Amino acid sequence: MIRDSDAVELDGPPAFNYGTKVRSRKNIRNDGTFPGKEIGEILVKKGEVGYVNSIGTFIQQYYIYGVDFVERGYLVGMRGKELELVEEE
Repeated sequence: MIRDSDAVELDGPPAFNYGTKVRSRKNIRNDGTFPGKEIGEILVKKGEVGYVNSIGTFIQQYYIYGVDFVERGYLVGMRGKELELVEEE
């Protein structure tokens, strides 16, 4: 079994592309990297929809997706496991 800390996402392509419509799979709280909000404050609620605005990396291991939650007006960095694809109807 591979622990999350052992997985290297960068060995493959990103799970989501620029402009992809995605949904948050869980509540996302401020870990101290979102300015103007208290640590622990909810930034995005489970089920909220946004669009991938940027794709970066973290510690040469994970993709970090900058997701623009337009209704909230927030751009939040999220891991792929925190997101799911929204199928267009």
